[in-house]
Amino acid sequence: MKRQLLGVLALAGVAMIPVQGFGQAQPAAEATQRQVGAEVLFWSQAQRDSNFPAMEKIFPGNVIKADPARVRALPAGTPLPIAAADVDAFMSSMNVAGLIVLQDGKVRLERYARGFSAEGRWTSFSVAKSFTSTLVGAAIKDGFIKSLDDPVTRYIPDLAGSGYDGVTVAQLMTMTSGVKWNEDYTDPKSDVARMFLEPVPAGVDPTVFFMRKLPRETAPGTKWVYKTGETNLIGVLVRRATGKTLAAYAEEKIWKPAGLERDGFWMKDQTGAEVSGCCLSVSLRDYARFGQFTLEGGKGVVAPGWFAEATRAHAEVAPGGYGYGYQWWTYPEGRYGAQGIFGQMITIDPASKLVIAMVSAAPKASERSLTLARLAFFEKLMAAAK
Repeated sequence: MKRQLLGVLALAGVAMIPVQGFGQAQPAAEATQRQVGAEVLFWSQAQRDSNFPAMEKIFPGNVIKADPARVRALPAGTPLPIAAADVDAFMSSMNVAGLIVLQDGKVRLERYARGFSAEGRWTSFSVAKSFTSTLVGAAIKDGFIKSLDDPVTRYIPDLAGSGYDGVTVAQLMTMTSGVKWNEDYTDPKSDVARMFLEPVPAGVDPTVFFMRKLPRETAPGTKWVYKTGETNLIGVLVRRATGKTLAAYAEEKIWKPAGLERDGFWMKDQTGAEVSGCCLSVSLRDYARFGQFTLEGGKGVVAPGWFAEATRAHAEVAPGGYGYGYQWWTYPEGRYGAQGIFGQMITIDPASKLVIAMVSAAPKASERSLTLARLAFFEKLMAAAK
């Protein structure tokens, strides 16, 4: 399954000294910024428990406003027939802070732990990638992006002459650009470790500055490699195509039409642009509402059939039906989802009209045994729903 980046990639060079106020911070020294960002992956369990639901107190970001007049109701459904002891054991073993199951838009299970509640927000990590993907779908419907077959350089011309020459928007979305990338965040020389560490000339986007220097490894469309840096490029593309911040566009195209209830928070890089590969903070119920929004086809925000295309496998990731779509993971039996390190997940089963959302402070960022345990428990939830 997936190996993702958080701190070193998305947050290095972003951290600020916290002050009072939602998302407000004063610039710290550059060395301090990098140090705090790089330490996120190595926070203690106590730090994860404290900080994952309060990232806006540590990092700068943009607020995504909810509309109280357009909140989607989540009525209670028949309780899911699963033993409370099994749910408790799973949540305890995985350090899960919140778990919710919707079926037909109704709540069949909702549990909180670790001091978290329905009123709180929790960081998304790479679950944000699927939100960014949805903004691309909206920008296509709105005419800001003409086609997924367009070259990336049409929207980010400063990538001309780089490994991204000839790469289409679709290939960027599916992480099949053919550009060489090292996502090993245990290696200080990897791309994810170095991405935000180099000085950037004034007025230059830090993501573009780094990504344009990467060499071509294979022909575009021939090899899948997980690259959070490319999701950050997608964010650059959406901002330039729409002329709007990602937070403003998300408010217009996701928060309001999907009926999200609470304000969101999207971290910013050192230039003030949202880090589109990660770093959203959203309430548990709103993660579920977003999943429901995709399940129902996007309510006119995206073109008909967008989510069917975005959530099918365009690249194989692992045997047995595991693949990657347009910034969505695809699973066997037509299921799909969004995933973030330390146990953040939205999983959708269209066949049973089921949405599962979970936020966690898992003991490790990513490990096969943890992934298998989550998959096994989600299978148990799906079986109970049937």
